[in-house]
Amino acid sequence: MAAPTLVLFRRDLRVGDHPALTAAMRAGPAVGLYVLDDSADGRPLGGAARWWLRHGLTRLSSRLEAIGVPLLLCRGEQNAEVLRVAAALGAGGVFWNRRYTPWGVDADTALKAELRRLGVTAESFAAAYLREPWEVKTRQGGWFKVFTPFHKASLALGEPSAPLPEPSPQTLPPIPLAGEALADWHLLPTRPDWAGGLRETWPAAEGAAEARLAHFLDAAAAAYATGRDRPDRDGTSALSPYLAFGEISPRQVWHATRHAADAEPALAAGAEAFLRQLVWRDFGAHLLYHTPTLAERPFQERFEAFPWAEDPAALQAWQEGRTGYPWIDAGMRQLWQTGRMHNRVRMGAASFLTKHLLLPWQAGEAWFWDTLVDADPAQNIANWQWVAGCGADAAPYFRIFNPITQGAKFDPSGAYRRRWQPEAQSYAPGAAGIPPLVDHK
Repeated sequence: MAAPTLVLFRRDLRVGDHPALTAAMRAGPAVGLYVLDDSADGRPLGGAARWWLRHGLTRLSSRLEAIGVPLLLCRGEQNAEVLRVAAALGAGGVFWNRRYTPWGVDADTALKAELRRLGVTAESFAAAYLREPWEVKTRQGGWFKVFTPFHKASLALGEPSAPLPEPSPQTLPPIPLAGEALADWHLLPTRPDWAGGLRETWPAAEGAAEARLAHFLDAAAAAYATGRDRPDRDGTSALSPYLAFGEISPRQVWHATRHAADAEPALAAGAEAFLRQLVWRDFGAHLLYHTPTLAERPFQERFEAFPWAEDPAALQAWQEGRTGYPWIDAGMRQLWQTGRMHNRVRMGAASFLTKHLLLPWQAGEAWFWDTLVDADPAQNIANWQWVAGCGADAAPYFRIFNPITQGAKFDPSGAYRRRWQPEAQSYAPGAAGIPPLVDHK
């Protein structure tokens, strides 16, 4: 039997449109590997993301098994584990899809060099975004700091490449190595089990990403341009966690949306607005790739000396949905219950933390990292800096998302408020019987 090719999975837990997997299966028998490495995202996964990973790996293992590819699981430092497993299997090659975070680029560059030094083929592929961060360039050959010209330049490159089909099944190769059991990783909370709301919100079945996309295109895409701002409606795709963990690729989403809009002209405006958000996702990766310090420092250096407050009690009240502003508190409760918060409310919650409470954006970003199922290194950082006013193409530092009028405008019937903070009779401060932390002026 030919030497197997090892496929390293990270945030690409799928079999369709997976260039590394497709190439490995063409080369001969393929073996999948997932390494639980606390440094893979620059820090350990948050609790909600660990819950998602548990189910995502279960789905991936099942889909790989259906095409004859075993999945090995192990814990430790990624590069050391890949080298160990490759040697134990006698692998002729190790393939993976590229990462673009500064820590990911450094680790993968070192891994590729070491594998090649050992005589093992090492290949990486583009799969995480519509465009790789260096593909979209200014006329001078530089990188973009403002989204609108980035969006135009990205579209000018033409349609993203078509997604790859799911590979044809292979004969399951023998594996002279035992991986770890997923249950032994204890990714699910037990004492206490706080994940009941997550289980109710996110189906664990295979094909959930594809089903959600189909539902969105059928039921909400036509009105997306305006419906995306209404948390009281099912107006968004809810694909963010599936994209964050790579259970569906942006190319798959892009081309499915294009196909649906071509077949139904009424979807055109909503489809364009939705596809713009996929390019916004690319923009976050573009910024972090070209600004490696973005995770720790503000994009705009003048904010280095900003006198952020230090108020643990106020931070905890914000985290627990006790600010006294029902728009904010409803969103924070939705986040804790479901691992997700509607984007319009996210912006308001982030603005309240940084503009009303004057607490540092890093504190909010860390909380979102721990509680969001769709926590994404580039998106979380770039979006928090955008709202705080210190990021690239940021909202002006003096712009404040009004925590009273936003609720009245985007939840006029009060349906969202009644679901997540039923004790509040309106969006007025203190309407839920919680004294406002600060006055809105």
